Amino acid sequence: MYDLTNSEIFDLTLVVGTYLVALGLYKKTKINLLHPLITSILVIILVLNALDIPYESFRRGSHLIHFLLGPSVVALGYVLFEQIKYLKGNVVSILTSVFVGAIVGIVSVIIIGKVMGADDALIATLQPKSVTTPIAMGIAEKSGGIPSLTAVIVVAVGIFGSIVGPFVMKALGIESHIAKGLALGASSHGVGTAAAIQIGAIEGALSGLAIGLMGIMTAVLVPVISALIGIFS
Repeated sequence: MYDLTNSEIFDLTLVVGTYLVALGLYKKTKINLLHPLITSILVIILVLNALDIPYESFRRGSHLIHFLLGPSVVALGYVLFEQIKYLKGNVVSILTSVFVGAIVGIVSVIIIGKVMGADDALIATLQPKSVTTPIAMGIAEKSGGIPSLTAVIVVAVGIFGSIVGPFVMKALGIESHIAKGLALGASSHGVGTAAAIQIGAIEGALSGLAIGLMGIMTAVLVPVISALIGIFS
């Protein structure tokens, strides 16, 4: 059994097949708790445990999917190019929105973490929670966090934001395509962008832009804010 499940084909089939089935289930039921990422993660964990497959073996077998994370983010640039006309006249507001979002995201984690007694390593792990996984893991590692835990948190934040975000914006009466896209991309990265694309092409394009901007700004702001807090604390 171990020889079979140790193969790359098995791991890739498990991941892709589980996600496609979970996606089909979600489309039929429209139940938010059955989000395909939530369902896929739970099913894969159960399968790995049931077949006694070590995580390291599974990670090696599914490395191709991990590799595609980077190109998938870059590919969003094409969607953005198709909607480039919506950037004209909105550059300042877009940059300002994402910049403020990055600051609020980082500072809120630090304040809440300090109040609740979290150590510096955990705070560093949580700071890049709103950045796409490859960038977030790099930021966490450089700032003394735990990259593997950061990856889990990023996925959880993305799922939560993609589910709750559209409802919050609807409740607040937000109709701007640009605002919706930026909000989902800046708060929920890739998972939020997937939800934004389902809302509309403009939302998807701006959400993809927000992923890149949020990653750059967070990577710059995390060490700066941490240094400032260290000086004044």
